[in-house]
Amino acid sequence: MPSSPLNITQIPALRVPIIDPRTGLISREWYLFFFSLFNLSGAGSNTLSLADVQVGPADSFISTQQTVVDTALQALGVSPDEPGWASSQGQIEATLQSFGVAPTDAEWMAQQLSVFKGLDALAVAPAYTPQVPDMRYGVFSDTTTQTAAAINTAYAVTFNTTDLSNGVYIGTPTSRVYVDRLGIYNFQFSAQLDQAAAAAHDVYIWADINGTTQPNTGSKVTLVGNNAALIAAWNFVFRLNAGDYFRLMWSTSNTACQISSAVAAAPVPAIPSVILTVTDNIGITR
Repeated sequence: MPSSPLNITQIPALRVPIIDPRTGLISREWYLFFFSLFNLSGAGSNTLSLADVQVGPADSFISTQQTVVDTALQALGVSPDEPGWASSQGQIEATLQSFGVAPTDAEWMAQQLSVFKGLDALAVAPAYTPQVPDMRYGVFSDTTTQTAAAINTAYAVTFNTTDLSNGVYIGTPTSRVYVDRLGIYNFQFSAQLDQAAAAAHDVYIWADINGTTQPNTGSKVTLVGNNAALIAAWNFVFRLNAGDYFRLMWSTSNTACQISSAVAAAPVPAIPSVILTVTDNIGITR
């Protein structure tokens, strides 16, 4: 039964990055290309030698083994008068011998040069490794009490403290929380609400992206009784582009309602008026 034809994948265009900047992993186009090369070279099961895959004889332009090694080392910035010169030559020869290539072989010089070219190419590393995901996160809070000057008016919650930050940061004004990379972000907040009024009053909270109120993000919290207090805490998830910003918005039906802070009083630490934790917890989708 004849074998099925190999699916040969063309080399990706120059504009396609090897490492996808949104995932930190190899891009799909380059993965398919390398996978195609892997299959074309026998999928790890052939017995090809370096001589079998060598393209073009080297002896047409390099006359001796020593000249090849010297030229390659100089191309890598190693000078003949440096202490590492001799050891570098020995390492190359030992590597080729481990592949079963002897100094008497006709392709010896060309294979040495090929090894050097390969090592030189490997010297260029990606910006970050796929094995260690480059996560985005930020932890912010505010140590002041935030009030409303007028009822039923939108106010943006502000932050004056950054506890942790990598790619997520407070902008100007300090109500804006920016991200520096495309991703799906989780915004988790807690706000310390209270009021100095006897009747029941409402506090409304919602999300804003780039100055635009996000639909279906509003919630209502009711404070009942004088000095009533509670914690409002939930989260929002948004897909953001690099340079987008998030704002936590609020309004109230009575100016006696506020987002309050408190100083430390043993054994309790200080109470921020609001805490916001941002994580790139889902990753990237196309």
